[in-house]
Amino acid sequence: MDRFNLTLLLVSTLLFLGMAVVSLVFAALGREDAYRAADKKTKKFWLLLLGGNLAVNLVGAMLLGPMLMMFQIAGLVAAIVFMVDVRPALREISGGGRRRGGSSSDGPYGPYNGGR
Repeated sequence: MDRFNLTLLLVSTLLFLGMAVVSLVFAALGREDAYRAADKKTKKFWLLLLGGNLAVNLVGAMLLGPMLMMFQIAGLVAAIVFMVDVRPALREISGGGRRRGGSSSDGPYGPYNGGR
């Protein structure tokens, strides 16, 4: 392989590995009941899927390189699905996320004053 291909392989492997680690950590931090309430499979399902993704990325990075690229891409798709679909649903159910200030009675157009 020439230098460009090796650099591209290294960068893609590091990106895939980083996404696998981040998504697995976020999946581990979510509450089990939030997964059920959001109707997004189970916590065990996502931990197994994303843990397998991390294992494939580690093995691919250390041993086989480009031979596992198809599985690394499939794992990347699973991690992206978790990050853009499951994680926001878990945050919504768990009450997480940033608040933009104001009180809990603020509506979209300002504070709710109870009809006064």
